[in-house]
Amino acid sequence: MTHLPVLPVLVPMAAAAALLLGRNAALGMRRALSALALAAGLGVSLGLAIACADGTVIPYALGGWRAPYGIVLVADRLSAALVVLLFTLALIALAAALAQELDTRGRHFHPLFQLQVAGIAGAFLTGDVFNLFVFFEILLIASYALLVHGGGRPAVEAALPYVVLNLVGSALFLVALGLLYGTLGTLNLADIADILPDVPPQDLGLVRVALVSLAVVFLLKAAVVPMGFWLPHTYAAAAAPVAVLFALLTKVGIVALLRLSAVALPATPAGQGLLTPWLPALGLLTIIVGVLTALAARRLAQVAAGFVLVSSGTLAFAVADGRADATAALLFYLPHSTLATAGLFLLAGAVALARGDLADRLVRGPAMAGAGPLGVAFVLLAVAAAGLPPLAGFLGKLMLLEGAGQGGWRWAWWALLLLSGLAGALVLARAGSVLFWEPREPAPPGRALPRLGAPLGVLAVASPLLTLAAAPAAAWARATAEQLHDPATYVSAVLGREEGVVRERRPG
Repeated sequence: MTHLPVLPVLVPMAAAAALLLGRNAALGMRRALSALALAAGLGVSLGLAIACADGTVIPYALGGWRAPYGIVLVADRLSAALVVLLFTLALIALAAALAQELDTRGRHFHPLFQLQVAGIAGAFLTGDVFNLFVFFEILLIASYALLVHGGGRPAVEAALPYVVLNLVGSALFLVALGLLYGTLGTLNLADIADILPDVPPQDLGLVRVALVSLAVVFLLKAAVVPMGFWLPHTYAAAAAPVAVLFALLTKVGIVALLRLSAVALPATPAGQGLLTPWLPALGLLTIIVGVLTALAARRLAQVAAGFVLVSSGTLAFAVADGRADATAALLFYLPHSTLATAGLFLLAGAVALARGDLADRLVRGPAMAGAGPLGVAFVLLAVAAAGLPPLAGFLGKLMLLEGAGQGGWRWAWWALLLLSGLAGALVLARAGSVLFWEPREPAPPGRALPRLGAPLGVLAVASPLLTLAAAPAAAWARATAEQLHDPATYVSAVLGREEGVVRERRPG
């Protein structure tokens, strides 16, 4: 059990290395190895989730170097559940990519896919902010290549602002790390939490600048406005199976911010009021921009991108609230919104395949091959994404309405959360009418049914299944939130010593 935290990172990394070395192997063998690695990663992640289910925090010191001096990975309820979600989504995305033969459009699809999975898993599990930077770079470099994989000039044009903004974010991340290490002498998250209450007054300004810089970097990754205008064009340009995994990328920034705010910032002079009042305002503004993006969309993939922005704004507002009830609601809503938006991206890809030259544009055209099954999937995903009853999205919004929003923000929060659901329902009703239900001429002869049935079906039924499991899912969310808001447990598990850490004094 002590080696479990490293395996969700190690397995896809080893698979990526093997796939690069065996790049001349038969396509079938490369596909089998890629699928096997993800299946093994899912099995390991489930084992990790079971091991952490009772509240156990499992640190893993790479090379035997104990925290805070060495690299440490940390598994708890939150990180273990997130890697389960990651590998589940990665398997679905890979199945969709193989169905579309996306891996035949370039030689290195499978190593890049595995590296992106390894980077996301590492970002969820890392216990220090420097290695969070390292894992961010791994997943971002892989995402750059996957975004343009087989996409031609439109994908390259969409990738340019995404690459440039993330390079700026990486530079800011390094500046923040330098400031933190220069003032605190550590980059280990548990050690930062241990030091922050006792920061000398003369260092408070620099520490707060460093922490705000980190928050800005995380919000860039989460596509929170004004750092999120790149997302609709970029995600809509990606191949549908790639966009499925991209639906989780924004959550990496949200989770990093949640971890920092819950473990390192509460009740310390350096963290006091650091995220307010600006973060709630940005969260609400992101919801508005997401709704407007969906309303103005001319393609179904752009509608899905608008819902990703709505989700990011909703989650960012819940993080800013800072209370355990808001975090519990966030943790219930996060997997649901991820799976729903991933399903919309995959549905857009299936519609594009079925409609030929019209692709997923929201214009009238001939009937689609397989319109019946695609229509059923659309209804399920539309109800899930809009947060309509009786599915889990509605339950998640109820939890958010009750658990988040306080003081002067409460009425704006309630209004925007409810109106975004109404606007989302109208947008999806319009899209469904244009694509599936308006009178049209018969489908052209010979048009084949899109080969995305199984992965799309899994994502379509994800919200109904989560609805059936709502009680245990909500209980898990509450227990995880309570664990997250008890940083002393995390700190003691990671540092593993009662006498504290011996530190050198910085020259005056």
